[in-house]
Amino acid sequence: MARTVSIGAQGFEELRKIDCFYVDKTAFIAEWWNSADVSTLICRPRRFGKTLLLDTVRCFFSTEFAERGEELFADLAVWQDLKLREVQGSVPVIFISFAAVKEQNYKDALTRIKRLLVDEVVRHSYLQRSVNVSDSRKDFFAHVSDSMDNSHAADVLNQLTQALLEHHGISPIVLLDEYDTPMQEAWLGGFWDEMAAFMRSFMNSTFKTNPSLGRGLMTGITRVSRESIFSDLNNLNVCGVTAEKYTTSFGFTQQEVDAALVEFGMQEKRDKVQEWYDGFCFGDIEGIYNPWSITKYLDTKKFEPHWMNTSGNALAADVVRTGEDDIKKDFEILLSGGCVSQVIDEQIIFSELGSSSSAAWSLLLSSGYLTTTAEAPEQFDDPRLLRLTNLEVRLSFEKLIKRWFYRAGSARYDSFVHSILTGNEEDATDYLNDITISCMSAFDGATHTAESEPERFYHGLVLGLLASLRGRYTVESNRESGRGRYDIMLVPTKDAQVKDTPIIIEFKVFDPRRESTLEDTASRALAQIEERAYATTLIERGFSAEHILSYGIAFRGKESLVVCR
Repeated sequence: MARTVSIGAQGFEELRKIDCFYVDKTAFIAEWWNSADVSTLICRPRRFGKTLLLDTVRCFFSTEFAERGEELFADLAVWQDLKLREVQGSVPVIFISFAAVKEQNYKDALTRIKRLLVDEVVRHSYLQRSVNVSDSRKDFFAHVSDSMDNSHAADVLNQLTQALLEHHGISPIVLLDEYDTPMQEAWLGGFWDEMAAFMRSFMNSTFKTNPSLGRGLMTGITRVSRESIFSDLNNLNVCGVTAEKYTTSFGFTQQEVDAALVEFGMQEKRDKVQEWYDGFCFGDIEGIYNPWSITKYLDTKKFEPHWMNTSGNALAADVVRTGEDDIKKDFEILLSGGCVSQVIDEQIIFSELGSSSSAAWSLLLSSGYLTTTAEAPEQFDDPRLLRLTNLEVRLSFEKLIKRWFYRAGSARYDSFVHSILTGNEEDATDYLNDITISCMSAFDGATHTAESEPERFYHGLVLGLLASLRGRYTVESNRESGRGRYDIMLVPTKDAQVKDTPIIIEFKVFDPRRESTLEDTASRALAQIEERAYATTLIERGFSAEHILSYGIAFRGKESLVVCR
């Protein structure tokens, strides 16, 4: 009987407890541990199991899981290494993820990072009672808070590793997941220099000038340039998508996908699965699949662009849209199924993204939109052949790229209006993302407006897009109905009531304290429409409740999501 597919679960312990679908990647633990590298950075595209594998490392080594090795790992590859069995559950571990640091200004982003550091100190609060931890360090922890200054925050993990060494007598492991998310958001939000300065100090204190560090393991999508945040970190082993280490540790191999299809009785779909989702290449291994796409397919049984439909496209969209003319011409070749030859430098210099074609192509490769061959160039600066990764990526880019490149002035606004009137939430999302990326350049005033009053900014933006409907609809805004005030209501005029549908729109800005995805945010907006009975006014005017369209429109920075009910 096939195991249950758990969508989005990132906790190793939870997956093992309830026996969910899981592909064994624990051989990575032995490979990484036996390499004896002090600090390692592994770069892979989003949704490639980075968080789950780091959590697996935590569960294997952490003292929190002492004497639970047999329970959690008995039938997995790592348990075959008898020497590693002796290490299981014996090392203190610090685990922090920056995946949720997606605020659109420097102040809020730093506050988010500080809260994560506070949480990790609280998780190790027993150190405050330890007789082995120095009083000066205990005093340092007593001043760790959301409002601590930046220099104090940059030293938190340094001090925590020293305290863990004093208490346990063993140098701890530091795991940092999605280290580059704050950097990407800082570039998009226009506060790159400030964030780079903090991250440079934080990285140096945690992974360089830290004699108590046992091992450090970081994951991310991009390899941010040494000049930006790794200037003093000389002991870092970087494994990007072209490196020949850990090639099969992230992503599913053909053999693993075949086994999954057999388990779920879907082996006859192998060729189509390969066409849609195969194509990633890491190091000298080709034929790697995105785990998210495969697990979503196993769950839904539908061939859809699962990976491309997840959040996180804003940086790639911005790079392609604002890139040099040659990039745009080359993308026409890629969309037609061809290859382009480009020099790749996996060390991304963000300040060059708008002016260096090499930086742009490198970003698209590391992000997973493009793939290359396993054959390495003879010289490091020789070009590589690049192509769109697979059918999933190509179908999505056909739609997105054409909108980025061939805007026709008001035509794109008309297309957005048409998609809203017809209930086409997918096209509405694409058009709105296109428009917000254009309107919210990091170098214009719109960004600051969106930061200070985000819902008001987006409300005004969409209200302006719908202005052309006046005469056909009455466009009402911020009026009372039911038990509250709706954001926007489109009421068909008397002459149009027979053919046109009344519409209610509610806006919500992503709140990481409440939600984990934009889908959650949009659902919250739709729930508010229903709970506060905003349709009351329309029903009183004679419209049928079944024919009213409700939209929840969610925003996070330049990302948008339109959901219709």
